[in-house]
Amino acid sequence: MGKAIWLSAAGLAVAAGVLSAGYVAGKPGSAIASDAATGPVTVASAGGSVDRTEIENIIRDYLVKNPELLIDMQQALEDKQREAQRVANLEVIEGAKTDIFNAAYDGYVGNPDGKTTIVEFYDYNCGYCKRAQQDMLALTAADPDLRFVLKEFPILGPDSTKAHVVSMAFRALMPEKYGDFHNQLIGGQGRATEDAAIKIAVSLGADEAALRQEMKNPAIAEAFNQTYELANKLAITGTPSYVVGNEVIFGALGQEVLAEKIAEVRAAQASETAAN
Repeated sequence: MGKAIWLSAAGLAVAAGVLSAGYVAGKPGSAIASDAATGPVTVASAGGSVDRTEIENIIRDYLVKNPELLIDMQQALEDKQREAQRVANLEVIEGAKTDIFNAAYDGYVGNPDGKTTIVEFYDYNCGYCKRAQQDMLALTAADPDLRFVLKEFPILGPDSTKAHVVSMAFRALMPEKYGDFHNQLIGGQGRATEDAAIKIAVSLGADEAALRQEMKNPAIAEAFNQTYELANKLAITGTPSYVVGNEVIFGALGQEVLAEKIAEVRAAQASETAAN
C-alpha cells in the first residue's frame, strides 16, 4: 500500500517536475509565468504557449507508456534511504557499544564469555520472535563461543509490558535460571501476560512475594526507556531485530542468515587481528 501511494503521488510529482522542466527546456525562447502557487502556469515559447493541462497530459502519456520509470525511482529512493540508515547505524553502534552489547539490565543465553555477540530486540508477544526462538536455540547449541543478548523491548501493548516487567524482576532475583524462564515464556502457547509470567517464575523457584516487590523497582522502567531510546536511534520499530557486529538486521530472517552474519563478523575480527 505504501509503495502504491508513493507511485501515485510523490512519484508523479517528481516525474512531473523533471519531465516538465525538460519539456520546457527543449523549446527555444521558453519562459514560465505564474502569479501564485496554485494559479495557472503558462509556458510561453517561440511556438506559442502551453498551459499546465497540456504539460500534465504529456507527462501522463509518457509515464503510462514507461511505467517502469516510477519503479526505478522508488527503488533508487529505497536504496538511498537504506544506505543512509546503514551509515547512521554505524555511528550509533560505535558510540553506544556498552549500551548495546553489555548493558547491565539485559539478559543473555549461550556463553557469557563468548567472543561473538548477537543482540536481539524482542517482545514476548511477537509471533515472529516466538518462531525465531528456535534460531537462537540452534545457534547457541551449535556454537560454544556465541553470546546471545536478549534486549527486552515490549511494544505490543500492556500485556507485553507487564510480562517483561516480570522477566526483568525474575532475572534480577534468579539470573542463573533466566534462560529457562525466557524459553518457557516465549515458547508458551497463548498470550504472554503478567499472570503467565509469574506462574513460570514461581515454578522455577522464585518467591512470589519477593518477585512482586522487585517488579516495583523503578530501574525496570528506566531500562525500558533506555532500550526504547536506543531502538529509536537505530530505527528499530519492530521485533525481532538484531545487532550483529556493526549491522542492524530487521526481521526474523532465519538461522542461516544469522549464521552468515556471525561468520562475517568473525572474518572481520580475524582480519583486524592479523593487520595488527
